[in-house]
Amino acid sequence: MLESCQNAQERWGGVNKLIDRWLQDRLELIRVYDALGDTPEALAADREGLQKFCEVLVDYVSAGHFEIYEQLNSEAKAFNDERGLELADTIYPRLKVITESALAFNDRCDNGDCSDCTVVAAEFNKLGSLLHERFELEDCLIEVLHNSHKEEAAAQA
Repeated sequence: MLESCQNAQERWGGVNKLIDRWLQDRLELIRVYDALGDTPEALAADREGLQKFCEVLVDYVSAGHFEIYEQLNSEAKAFNDERGLELADTIYPRLKVITESALAFNDRCDNGDCSDCTVVAAEFNKLGSLLHERFELEDCLIEVLHNSHKEEAAAQA
């Protein structure tokens, strides 16, 4: 997961400060996720780490929905990119489902409902898979809704 994130940053780094910051936030999310471990014992032993993960998780998914996706859509609209907008309409519902899963995990931990470490570990591992899928979908959005317009934007400048 970390390698694919670094590849995304190499491809799109420097293109847009907002996206750059968001990709840095993604790296932090992956680092915190990896540092926790995925066994019930590891999660039980590091409640502070789990709380930190939840904080970074909520910040990351919120930035995606309230900043990045909106900007990417606006850019596609500005360039009359119907193909990109259609792709976004296809991808956004899945991103919403993954976001809801991430927020549900956070709510469970915020409510103190993490006493059954076996269940939390299973949900944590499932969330890891969902985040991996999310990162791939987001990379696709960045590629289609942002990078495809770089040359046009440079020509207009």
